[in-house]
Amino acid sequence: MQARTHTGRRRLLFAACGTLLALAAPLAAAQDNYPSKNMRMIIPFGAGGGSDVLARTIGSVIKDLKLVPVDILYENLPGSSGARGYKEASRRKNDPYVMATVSVSFFTTPLIGRAPFKQEDFTPVAAISMSPYVLAVKADSKLKTLEDFGAAKRLTTGTVGVVSDARLLADMVSKQLKVRVDVVPFDGEGEITTGVLGEHIDFMFGNPSEIMPQIEAGTMRAIAVSAGNRLSSMPDVPTFKEQGYDIEHTMLRSVVMPAGVKPEVIAYWEGVMRKVAESKEWKERYLDRFKEEARYENARDAAALIKQTNDRYVAVMKELDIIK
Repeated sequence: MQARTHTGRRRLLFAACGTLLALAAPLAAAQDNYPSKNMRMIIPFGAGGGSDVLARTIGSVIKDLKLVPVDILYENLPGSSGARGYKEASRRKNDPYVMATVSVSFFTTPLIGRAPFKQEDFTPVAAISMSPYVLAVKADSKLKTLEDFGAAKRLTTGTVGVVSDARLLADMVSKQLKVRVDVVPFDGEGEITTGVLGEHIDFMFGNPSEIMPQIEAGTMRAIAVSAGNRLSSMPDVPTFKEQGYDIEHTMLRSVVMPAGVKPEVIAYWEGVMRKVAESKEWKERYLDRFKEEARYENARDAAALIKQTNDRYVAVMKELDIIK
C-alpha cells in the first residue's frame, strides 16, 4: 500500500511538472515570436511636423532594412499640446505593441498640470539623435561675440509658446552672461527669423536646419552652439563651453513605450534603434537632411537624460512662476 502511495505521488508530481512545462512553452514561444503583430506608433502631433517626420523616418529605415518582421502603423493624434497622443500611449500600460516619440511637450505639458499623463507612465527605449541649437544674430548686428552679449544692458529674443527650448536657453544666457533678456512670444519659428532680420529682436535660437540657410544667404551669423561639442554641420561655430560659459542643452530625439513593458521587449527595440542609428539610411534621410547630430543612447542612459532634461524644465518654469 505504501509503495502504491509513493507511486501515486510520483505520478502527480510528474503530471504537475508536465503542466508547468506545457504552460511555459507558449510563453517561451511568444517571446521567441515577438513581435507577432503590427506595431502602433503614436505621434502626438499632426502630419508633417517634426515629431511626424522623426517617427516616419525611423519606421521607413526599419522597413527598408527589414529589421522587424511586422509593419509599423502610424497614428497621428494631435491636440492639447501633445496631451491627447501621450494620454493614449500612456494608458496602454504593459502593451508591447505601442511606441511614441519624445517632444518638448512630453516634458512641459505634464508640468503645467494640464495633462492626463506623467513621465512615469512611459519606459524609455533609446535616444536616436540629437537636436542642438544655434545662437544667431542678424549678419550686421553689433553683437559679434558672447562678450558683447554680456556687455549689453538688455536684449530681446523670441520663442514659440510660453515654455520651449529657446526659452530655456534664453534663461541660461541671462544667468551666465549676466544680462537681462526679454523673451517675446511668436506664433511660429518663421516669425522669429523674420523678427531677427527685421531687427525687432536681437537674437534667436534655432536648429541648424533653420539657421544654416540664413547663414549661407548672408543674412545671419552664428555666435555659439548649445551642444557639448562643435557640430559636424557647422564646424566653425564654437560651443558656449569653449567660450567659457556653462551652457549646454540639446533635445534628444527619443522613443518610449508604455510603462510595464517587459525588459526583454525594451531590449529588443533598443537593439533595433541601435541598428537604425548606425545605418547609412538614417544618416542620409534624417541626420544629413535636417542637420541633426548622430547620438545613440541605450534605454538606461536615455532615461537618465530624459530626467535631466525634465529637471531643467522644472527649474526654468519655477523661476517664471509657471509652476510652484
